[in-house]
Amino acid sequence: MDAPVKDKCDKCDKKASFHSVEIVKGQKTEINLCEVHAAQESKVAKAVHTPINELLSSFVKAQSGQPVTEEALCGECGQTFSQFRETSLMGCPSCYAAFEEKLTPMLERIHEGGTHHLGKIPKRSGVAEQKQAALLRMRKQLAEAVAAENFELAARLRDEVRRFEEQTT
Repeated sequence: MDAPVKDKCDKCDKKASFHSVEIVKGQKTEINLCEVHAAQESKVAKAVHTPINELLSSFVKAQSGQPVTEEALCGECGQTFSQFRETSLMGCPSCYAAFEEKLTPMLERIHEGGTHHLGKIPKRSGVAEQKQAALLRMRKQLAEAVAAENFELAARLRDEVRRFEEQTT
């Protein structure tokens, strides 16, 4: 049966909050320290607030042999991409450029492939103008798909443009 843990600090009479047992070359050494003395002897690591998803992803990468990468950080305001994900708020206008690589795929998912605002047609405008604007939007998406060499999407968009043109004539 193990000996009970000592309640008092080895250096003072305060309650011990740090308990350590070390065995070196067969010699057992017990250390019981209060928070103050544990901090003085660097026995307790300072608490660092790291989101659990970052800890888990770093752990998985370390176990899989992948290098742990530094998190994206805005050079102007110091906001991290994780902070943006938590709050959904950018710290400053420079964050958009700093996080562009990670934001672009998110925007494409949200906007079904589009990353640029194409504008809107007022409802009070005529039907012909709305159809013309829709056709222009479709052709622009087609051109972007071809430029990005996404030929499957380009073929699908080409077929949609053809159907749309046949319906409007």
